[in-house]
Amino acid sequence: MNLHPSLSRVDTARWRTEVHRDDTAWDVLGEGWNDLYDRSRATPFQALAWNAAWWRHYGRPGGLRLVAVWRDDRLIALAPLMVRRRHGHRVLAPLAAAQSDHTDVLVDTEHASAAVGRLVEALLDEPGWSVLDFPEVMPNGSAGALAEHWPRPGRRVPSSVCLRLPACEPEEFCARFPRRAAGKIRARLRKIEALGLDVRQAAPADARRGVADLLGLHRRQWQGRGINPEHLRPRFAAMLGDAAAAMIASGQAALTEYRREGRLVAADLAVIGPDWVGAYLYGAVPDLRTGGMDVALMLLGNDLRLACRGGLPFLSLLRGQEDYKLKWRPDLIQNERIVLCRSARSAGYLGLVSARAELTRLRHRARTS
Repeated sequence: MNLHPSLSRVDTARWRTEVHRDDTAWDVLGEGWNDLYDRSRATPFQALAWNAAWWRHYGRPGGLRLVAVWRDDRLIALAPLMVRRRHGHRVLAPLAAAQSDHTDVLVDTEHASAAVGRLVEALLDEPGWSVLDFPEVMPNGSAGALAEHWPRPGRRVPSSVCLRLPACEPEEFCARFPRRAAGKIRARLRKIEALGLDVRQAAPADARRGVADLLGLHRRQWQGRGINPEHLRPRFAAMLGDAAAAMIASGQAALTEYRREGRLVAADLAVIGPDWVGAYLYGAVPDLRTGGMDVALMLLGNDLRLACRGGLPFLSLLRGQEDYKLKWRPDLIQNERIVLCRSARSAGYLGLVSARAELTRLRHRARTS
């Protein structure tokens, strides 16, 4: 544990910082982490359940760095990180970044400025790294405030584009479209309704079984096409099952299953943030599309309903500008990559980040021109 002086003369004795480097951290920080999550703007990908499950199945001994800021006995800021080697540099990277659509730190909104300042201090005092790299930060992410307080070299470049829709009942959704297109969508919704599917949300106790079934459907759906190879691996299934069980129990996720005459024909895992539901992963049997059934609209309608009835203003389709998402006329939300260096010696890493961002921009321009 490292203790750091307060950044100001006010509340000097009330603040402390810690860096946790071993697996006991999950128990030490658990209750405080969950409480901080509810007081922050963090996404479900910064939830304790998501990160603990990911570390259990993907983590490497000695790499964990959970940087915590406390005010009295309340956790005020937390950076869930790990050390890894990349491009010849020792990089502090967010846990679960490869499986997460958003990366960030957790900061209590009531004490944001003071907490971020102390988090900067704690990170710079932690030895053994040269670059801090957040690959997917939302426009209002707290990592942006971290960058604004950072006293050393850094860079912010565009990253993935996420797609977002206003939450509403599926019938209201049709109003986004011209009359003819709206009529077609209503007809498809009626066809979905006529199927008489049994639609239920899985209980926490059924989450691991449900995730395994979902991934089986996902694998069948993408057979012969470009599936993410990680989705086929046992460790991903184990991680996602563990995370889903805990997150469903705490209201941070929902697993919806669709059955026809007792047969599971589709499943949809959504994560639930402070103001949005995110459509994370789904699977469906290929023959469900027989007869012109619009599976994408069925899943979209369920997630819109989930957000609307939960009092959340948005449905996020998360990363990716695939045609099947763009046809719903979503708003485009630009993530950014935030890279912060310990010293000017990491300038080469910043150069690589900028070059990659420019290459991505040129490729996108070539595809859309």
